[in-house]
Amino acid sequence: MPGDGPGDGDAWQGTDVERARIAQELVAGLSGLPPPEVPAALCRTCVRLLPAVSGLSISVLGDGADMGVVLCASDGVAARLAEIQYTLGEGPCREAVRLGSPVFATDLTRVPDARRWPLFSVQAARAGVETVCSLPLAAAGGSLGTLDLYQKARGSLSGDHLRTALLVADAVTLAVLALDRVSPDFEGVVTWLAGAETDREEVHQATGMIMMQLGVSAEEALLRLRARAFAQGRTSTEVARAIIDRTMDLRDD
Repeated sequence: MPGDGPGDGDAWQGTDVERARIAQELVAGLSGLPPPEVPAALCRTCVRLLPAVSGLSISVLGDGADMGVVLCASDGVAARLAEIQYTLGEGPCREAVRLGSPVFATDLTRVPDARRWPLFSVQAARAGVETVCSLPLAAAGGSLGTLDLYQKARGSLSGDHLRTALLVADAVTLAVLALDRVSPDFEGVVTWLAGAETDREEVHQATGMIMMQLGVSAEEALLRLRARAFAQGRTSTEVARAIIDRTMDLRDD
């Protein structure tokens, strides 16, 4: 039981202090901002709170674990690696959502980590990333998304850094839920998620067009969209926009 062993009380007190510090940082970083500026500010605050990582991103889920979009990212590499997981259909964030628990890979260039997600591992290595840590944004009934951390060098986060990362993930989850509750949008979609909702709808729309054009199921249509994205080194969202704009036609395959 917590508090039964020597030093347990100090450990719990330290965690409470750290949790309060993280909450204060988030409040200070987001306070008074107009909704469109919240995602970037959220990312900047998380970067300050987690200086041990090379980059990070926050992704939110759509109607299911197969549909997700990048809410914010610290840099282009983090954004690319976050979205490519939904394009490939594999990766640590997908597994973290499925398991409902943190997922770690300390060396994506070697087995067993490289074997877990063979396609994602190749893309990560090409981007110079060797270590990933995906933390689910856990809420009642499932996950809202993930906080994904990347490091260029192989290795694991220290105990203190991991504890802070888990507390940051909890705080980000609360921030998302709180913003959703105060949203003036009567449809219940927070304004600062509007861009993410648009991206998700584009993939849905493009999937529907492929279904009509090729006479295939929704699952097959989505797989074909992802396959084209992977073959061209693009994201699912980029390919979806090209299909909607009719500058790309999968009937040409």
